[in-house]
Amino acid sequence: MAVPKRKISKARRDTRRNNVWKLSMPGMVKCPKCGAFTLPHRMCKACGTYKGREVMKVAE
Repeated sequence: MAVPKRKISKARRDTRRNNVWKLSMPGMVKCPKCGAFTLPHRMCKACGTYKGREVMKVAE
């Protein structure tokens, strides 16, 4: 069986792994009412609507 000859240090191990787990920017969608960019399947923070109906009153 293949067995490592030396212990891999935490710094070397983490340097190797540091680019693998980075997440890209989530997909942003435009709000159909006000046009502000929001995350999909979430209420718009600018106008307070979700799926065409007002969910929350937003102070202007």
